Amino acid sequence: MNLDLKIEAKDENLEELNNHIHKLIGNDCDENTVNFIDLAVEEIFVNICHYAYKERPEKTGNVEISISYDNSVLEISFSDNGKAFNPLQKKDPDLTLSAEERDIGGLGIFLTKKYMDNVEYEYRDGKNVLRIKKAIL
Repeated sequence: MNLDLKIEAKDENLEELNNHIHKLIGNDCDENTVNFIDLAVEEIFVNICHYAYKERPEKTGNVEISISYDNSVLEISFSDNGKAFNPLQKKDPDLTLSAEERDIGGLGIFLTKKYMDNVEYEYRDGKNVLRIKKAIL
């Protein structure tokens, strides 16, 4: 099953995106895995909303999202034409430090990399493309 969406990059559209994903995977997924997927989707979508279009006068744009669910593997691709940014290049936070001692940011993408089976980034045709994959067991 495949679904392609074009959603305005605004925080309030996250729920709509999650609803589409939850419908696609149905009851195939345990609650823990759904929570991991939701965390990753929120991290990626909200970061696009807050940072990708920050330098534009209108401060917003769209996110093209392609969702496929085949052979018990969920793949979600996020594409935006905001400023180029590879979140996978961000150094993982030092979890041995207290929250007060750590630099701000980076924990969400760290958790995304930890909980998804595969996370890939590329900058192609003037667009950021971030793909996540998760096996649904």
